[in-house]
Parts: sequence; C-alpha cells; structure tokens
Amino acid sequence: MCGICGIISFKGPINSESVKRMNASLVHRGPDGEGYFFDNHVGLGMRRLSIIDLKGGWQPLYNEDKSVVLVINGEIYNYIELRVFLVKKGHRFSSKCDAETVVHLYEEYGIAGLKHLRGMFAFTLYDIKKQVVFLVRDRIGEKPLYISKNRDQVVFCSELHSMLAGRLVSTSINYKAVDKFFHYHYIPEPETPFNEINKLEGSHYLQIDCQTNTISDHCYWEMTGAPALLGNPADLIREQLEDVSRIVIRSDVPVGIALSGGLDSSIVAALSMKYYGNKMNAFSVGYEGVPESDEREDARKFADHLGMAFHEIELKTNDFIEFFPALTGLSDDPIADISAFGYYSVSKKAREYGVPVLLQGQGGDELFWGYQWTRDALKQAHLKSLMHKYPSIIVFWFYIKLYFPKIEYKAFRHWVKQVGGLVPSIKMFLLHRQFPVHQLPFYETISKSSVKQIRSIYGDGLSEAVLDQNPYKLSERCLPWDNPEILITELITKSYLLENGIALGDRLCMANSVELRLPLVDYKFVETVIGLRKNYNDSAYPPKYWFKEAAKDIIPGWVMERRKRGFEPPIQEWIAGIMKNYGGNLINGKLVNEGILSKGSARILSENPPRPAMVYPQSFNALVLEYWFKSLREP
Repeated sequence: MCGICGIISFKGPINSESVKRMNASLVHRGPDGEGYFFDNHVGLGMRRLSIIDLKGGWQPLYNEDKSVVLVINGEIYNYIELRVFLVKKGHRFSSKCDAETVVHLYEEYGIAGLKHLRGMFAFTLYDIKKQVVFLVRDRIGEKPLYISKNRDQVVFCSELHSMLAGRLVSTSINYKAVDKFFHYHYIPEPETPFNEINKLEGSHYLQIDCQTNTISDHCYWEMTGAPALLGNPADLIREQLEDVSRIVIRSDVPVGIALSGGLDSSIVAALSMKYYGNKMNAFSVGYEGVPESDEREDARKFADHLGMAFHEIELKTNDFIEFFPALTGLSDDPIADISAFGYYSVSKKAREYGVPVLLQGQGGDELFWGYQWTRDALKQAHLKSLMHKYPSIIVFWFYIKLYFPKIEYKAFRHWVKQVGGLVPSIKMFLLHRQFPVHQLPFYETISKSSVKQIRSIYGDGLSEAVLDQNPYKLSERCLPWDNPEILITELITKSYLLENGIALGDRLCMANSVELRLPLVDYKFVETVIGLRKNYNDSAYPPKYWFKEAAKDIIPGWVMERRKRGFEPPIQEWIAGIMKNYGGNLINGKLVNEGILSKGSARILSENPPRPAMVYPQSFNALVLEYWFKSLREP
C-alpha cells in the first residue's frame, strides 16, 4: 500500500522537484519509505506503507532486465497464485511482494494481463523500450488516481491535495461539478472541483505514447458484462465469500476489522477469522450518552462470540465539532457525510494498537437491497419503463396508487390531504416526465429538494454556468431497461458506494496510515451477484435475502434478526454544533467570492438550523465545501 505520483512530459525535461513535492505530501499514505524513477520523459514517485514483504518489495519495481518499471498503490490479493503461474512460465522474481506480479504479467500478456489481477490498485507502468506509459485503476475504483493532462504533460497523483503540491496544475473552479456536489453531497467521477483535474475512472486505464505524444482512454471491465449464472444463489455467493475471505487477509502485519453490530461486517468478521489463523482485533464506534443507534454492545457480543479482541471508541459531539475543519481537508474530495468522523476515529484507534490493515463490510447494502431508497427507485424504474412503450394517458393509470384511510385522526387527515394517495401519485408521474425518458429514477426522486430549490441558493457565477446542465445525467441508461435490478445496482455502486463510502474510507484510513480492505466489493464477488441477477430476481424478497441465506450457518440468529441501524450518530446535534461554531464563515467566504453562493443565501444558510426532515441540509453541504476550499491553502 502506497501513495504514487508522477509526471509524463511530452516537451522538455521532467520537473523533478514537483514530483518530490507531491511525494512528500503523500507521506501519510506511506510513512515507511520512498522511491523515485526519472528519465527524459517520465518521473515517478512513491511512498510505501509496508504490508507484504516488509524487507523487500521497495518501489519502483522492475522486470528482469529493467525495461519495465512500476509504482503501485494497493494490494494484489491473488499474488501467490499468480507468482506460482509466472515462475512456471520462466519469470524470475526479485522480491516476495504482491506488486511484482504486475510487471511479470505485463511481460507475459502486455496490458491484457490486467484481467488476471484481483485486488485494489492504482498503478503506473512504464514500458521503457516502447516508450509507453499505462495509468491503471482497479475495476471498482477502490484506489484513487487523479489526472491532469494537456499538450505538454500528464500529471498524476493518489490524492487531489497532494497533486496541488506539485504547483503544476491550475485550480480554476469546475462550476458544473460544484452543482453536482449540491445535488449528490459529493462529486461523481470523473469530475473534481477543478477544470484541469479529473479522476481516472474505475476499470479504466490511460495509454500514453511518449513517441507520438498521444493519450487514449480504455475501459477493461464492465459490471453489467458479468456472465449469467445458474445455480443456487446462496451456494454460489457463499463460495465466493469463502474465496475472497481466504485471500483478503494475506498480510505480513496484523489485520483487524471495523466491526459494527450489523450483518455485513459480522459476516466478513466470521469468515476472515476462519482463515486468519491468529487472534484478530475488532474496532467499533459508539456515541456519548449511548443513544439507540450505538452498536457497541452488539459488536462486543459478536466479537466475544468469535474470540476477537475488542476495542471501542466513543465519539463525542465536542470532539467532532473541534475536528471538523481538519476532517474536511483529510477527506481529500469534498464529501458531505458526517460518518467521516467514524472512519477517521476507527482507523486512528487501529493504528494506535499496531494494526495497519482493517477489513470492513462496505458493499453489502448496495449489492443486496439494504437501502429502502434503492428498492423504491427500482419500483419507480419499472413504472417509468412503461413511458417508452405506451402513450402518457395509459401510463398515467399505472402510477395511480390509492389506499384506504386508517381509523385515527392524524392518519385520516393525512389521507384526506393526499386525496387517498392521488396527490403523491400525480406528483411522481410529473416528476418522472420532467426528466429524460431514459433517465433511471434515482437521486432526483428521493431528494427532499427539487433542482429549482437547490439552485435557488446559487450565486451568479454558478447559476450561469449550469443553466443547461441536468445534474442527474449520471443515471441515464439506454432503453429498453430489460433488467432494472442490474442497472440500479450498477448505478449505486458507481455513485454512492464509490464516491461516498469507498472514497471516505480510503482517504480517512490512509490519513492514519491504515489500509482499508473491502471483501464485499471484490470484483469476482460482484460478478457473481450480477450474474445471478441475470437469471433470478432477489428484489422481491426481504432485504439481503441471498446474503443471509449464504451465511446462515455461521451467523447466529440474534445477529441475523437485528434491526438495521447503520452508522447513525446524533446527526442533528452534530450539524447544529458545527453551524453554530463555523456557520458565520459562509457569509463572506470562498463560496460567495467565487459566485457559488449568493450573499443572501449564504447569510440565511449560516443562521438556519437544520430541519428535522432533511438528513443533510444545504447549510451543512455548503459548510463542508467552504472548509474544503480553505484546506487547499496548505496542500
């Protein structure tokens, strides 16, 4: 696990000092050492967090004749199997680390060797003889890679803040990306807040030819392209769970787990312990006052059941408020999710106990219908799919959902106000017609605010820049929607899971020099779920039905039957606290000066307490973005 950075120059010598500045800024991702490579066209830097082959495995890594050079961030989980195969093919290894398999796979297959890699990674591979550079990101996108390219050079880095430390890239604001932030609470890839910086998308690689000065972008994997599967879903899912649990714990340093009281991390914990062979450390968060959402006791009970050492962290409101400005910068991307404090605190505690690798159960909710809003989106997708088949007057009747009143005053009054369900039915029909017919129902149908309401707070600069933008274009999919279940799964994986959960986990764990591993987003596991969904429909069952069936023999009933709670800190209290302490900085802040917020809306947002109906009010989103920009002063 490392941080990587570098420059590919088409004109003139490499600016080695810029590479060194970016690399120095990545020290938290790799506190154990550094390495460099320079020639006329390419300058590479890396910081190492030693996980496998602690004495060897220093980067850059080379093939036998040093004609191929590699710097990589991440882990290749199936490196043992790959090494056996490559040695039989005649390749000679100079280390025992997982990453060296990449250069020998390239020798054997060229860039097509990517299909053999199983893990999380972002790497730069330079074929010196051919003068070709490859910038590569893993299939799901667990490991980040930021890119800035122009006629003269390509600059890349594992983190956005560290890229700015190279002082080679303009920070002109991408207003259309900022507009998406206010709609999603994060910025979907490949965009960033800056015009000249993008993220390399997951499952993509850039091929850069230093002789012809050409750049081409290639996608080497599609989630929806998983082969269809037949068989018992529980058995096939369990088979993949066992397989990934066996390889994901490979490490020469201690491995722990971020354990909640929920199903996903419990399954990961039970199976990883089966293969780990040592006593594993479990880390869990709770909240002062022990509110209902505090899962520490549930997590402790299950850790005791497995024989794990258990460590708890109590998150306090005042600590969150005090740490908020630093937290927004450590997140690297602007992400308005209050759970960031939990990610940071768990990984900090793990590092204090000498555990630099953490497993987590992220991905289970997204893959197995764990969120009610995705189940609602799926129902709406089936409804909206009728719009391209039939005239509107016919489709309208499918939207009408009437219901009988309950014998209770408030419920009856609500029934009258809703005209027995007619009003929300008409609203949903009109909302679906407002957006393109090929746009899957997703964020735009669950948001508490319309596009018009969200944009009412914008300043002139942002308003003018986004007049013609549909902020929800991300969810457009070609018609017909033969299998909306797969499309919704792909969409939530590429949006909320990747840009909110995975991104926060990576940046905030690496801020504490801790590697986060997510077995449930392993690409073979994901392909198994998608492949099954091509022949079977699990959305009609209760949430996580397949997942539960696959693990029912290893998870006690008292875990299976728990009500889903998720990470639920005292959100309203925490947001009220940071608005009271920092909200005034919106009034004449960066967002107002750049025309992102109007002066009037900035003042209202700075004084407006969060409304109970909104989980994350726009006042919170604006404050996160304001302090994110402030964090750029010292990259």
